[in-house]
Amino acid sequence: MQDSSLQLVIDKHIARLTFNRPDAYNSLNKAFWQAFPDALRRIAQADDVRVLVIDAQGKHFSAGMDLDFFSQPDPRLFQGEGGRRAEFVYRLVRELQDCFTQLEQLRIPVLAAIQGGCIGGALDLVCACDCRYATEDAFFCVKETELGMAADLGTLQRLPRLISPGLARELVYTSRKMTATEAQSAGLVNQIFPDTTALIEGVLAIAKQIAAQSPLAITGSKQLLNHAQEHNVRDSLDYTAAWQAGMLQPSDLMESMAAKTQQRPANYAALQSLNSGWTRES
Repeated sequence: MQDSSLQLVIDKHIARLTFNRPDAYNSLNKAFWQAFPDALRRIAQADDVRVLVIDAQGKHFSAGMDLDFFSQPDPRLFQGEGGRRAEFVYRLVRELQDCFTQLEQLRIPVLAAIQGGCIGGALDLVCACDCRYATEDAFFCVKETELGMAADLGTLQRLPRLISPGLARELVYTSRKMTATEAQSAGLVNQIFPDTTALIEGVLAIAKQIAAQSPLAITGSKQLLNHAQEHNVRDSLDYTAAWQAGMLQPSDLMESMAAKTQQRPANYAALQSLNSGWTRES
């Protein structure tokens, strides 16, 4: 898949989704908001994908919302009868939020490889990923406050769970830049690389490690980790027990043991895809 905003390549169980507008600092234009969820649906429907890497071409990961959203806004945002205008804005924001929530709902891990600026809406996006990696020159910024609005696509909800709530509030209230070093120290970034080449090589190496594991074990782990974020320990343990009662099967365990004994890579069966002729009418 390739269009003016994004490029999707799937190879050896790894999906790589690349921002493809370097001349525009990979800003999130109107085409992005159609192409991005479409790409995620393709990834979700594939049975051979075990991990997703999101990266970008050019100097910056993404400058956030394209300036057209602010310089040429949809007139329905600010005009018309008040109740209907508000209902339109509510549905629009929820639709944009869902684009990034899909990253959490994917059954596979999502790794973000970030160079240069990760600003505004781009920070919303990477906060919904499982892991974040950055170059030494990377920086993060909650730009919305400086523009006179509240961030509305997930940063306010997810960032305080990734770093200390007080630091998250400081970044939101000031709109200051957080450097890669500070981001790693705060827990937002897993690892820092010297440049973009090393970043991509390093993140793809991590992706290969993930892809070599049992896809059933990985998707189960992501489901349980996500559940634990939203529930107390007792409820999460109960959910884990119920999950294991249904999902713990001998096939992957036996393959893992056999691979170790024979000193070879494990050969796990793919997860099944919904995109196999099933329709709502059938």
